[in-house]
Amino acid sequence: MALLKLIKSSPVSARIGFVIIVANFLACLLAPVIAPYSETEIAGDVWETPNSNHIMGTDQLGRDMATRILYGARNTVSIALVITLFAFTIGITFGFLAAVLGGWFDQVFSRIVDVVMAFPTLIFALMVLSVMGTSIPVLIGVISILDSTRVYRLARALGMDIQVQEYVEVARMRGEGNWWVMRHEILPNAWPPLLAEFGMRFCFVFLFIAALSFLGLGIQPPLADWGGMVRENAGAITFGIFTPLWPASAIAILTIGVNLVVDWFLAATGEPLNGA
Repeated sequence: MALLKLIKSSPVSARIGFVIIVANFLACLLAPVIAPYSETEIAGDVWETPNSNHIMGTDQLGRDMATRILYGARNTVSIALVITLFAFTIGITFGFLAAVLGGWFDQVFSRIVDVVMAFPTLIFALMVLSVMGTSIPVLIGVISILDSTRVYRLARALGMDIQVQEYVEVARMRGEGNWWVMRHEILPNAWPPLLAEFGMRFCFVFLFIAALSFLGLGIQPPLADWGGMVRENAGAITFGIFTPLWPASAIAILTIGVNLVVDWFLAATGEPLNGA
């Protein structure tokens, strides 16, 4: 209820962001139902311009672009969401443990994170994917681990700040254990910045997958992926055909939508954390 009241009081920009996000998730869920063709069906000639049969034209093989955009949302957005959830589960768990336990646990995991973060993320991912292959499970595992390092740093910093508060000291004096403190004291007071970070991390992962697909190491054909669709149809620009602009616009619009919501959420929950 509180979230609904917050949304109702949100500015127009945030509501536009919500509409964009909801539209993309509906496309993920309903792609097989609303798409006019199947994901890999050859439905026309190569690089047809928009017409009554293909409202966004066709791609380099004659597949319907509107269908590919819908299935691209289903593949790219769903995989990005799964990766972000995994990254946050790993990062928050180990970040809070490092803050609460301290000592050797904090030192070991913090130094491992420092080493991983010392490598440029794209180069590290390209190196690992080139060796281990580009299957979806490998893609999810690699990016989840890489992205969890950023979440770890934030969760550790928040945990270390919150655990010295008086209400946490009171909980420890009652005899509560570390796991209870993490779940009932640290997490509830850390969720606003973590939720905002979730939106930003989702955008990063989403763009990162698109970049990997553009380079040929992301989601592999014949699965539709917005980054891969830009790469596959890039040659159309030479002939004055703007087919690759459809997936590129889809990437930009979703990124803008998520950022609009994140900016509003940060402004709406920007008050200092407390133990209330």
